[in-house]
Amino acid sequence: MTGHRYYVTTLAAWQRHASRFANSHWLALGEQSPSAVGAPPFNVKGGDVAEPAPPNDATPILVLVEADEGAHLALEDDAAFEALPHALAQKPISDAAQAALAAHGVAPGATTFDAAEVAARAHPLLRPRVF
Repeated sequence: MTGHRYYVTTLAAWQRHASRFANSHWLALGEQSPSAVGAPPFNVKGGDVAEPAPPNDATPILVLVEADEGAHLALEDDAAFEALPHALAQKPISDAAQAALAAHGVAPGATTFDAAEVAARAHPLLRPRVF
């Protein structure tokens, strides 16, 4: 049986564990891309396309992992992964996670459900589902 859980980690850490996942989806964090908030993908002054930097190994990401209990336990033991509270729990995410997600519009005191709803604007497969 598999379960779903949200984590904040880096692209390199995700790649180390990705083979154990049944499914996963991620969103790069940090600098906000114009499309993440519905802004036009160009610089109004010059009309140039504002391309976000390509992700690298150190890129922080929000990841939704679908995996068995063993994979989730391995992620919880890895210091590079911060597990967010269950999406249906009314517990706020940590200050560090909120700071990482702030560029996408996640407010202080947000729950995992709130953060996932905001992230789903940029990546619809991160939308929370009943799980």
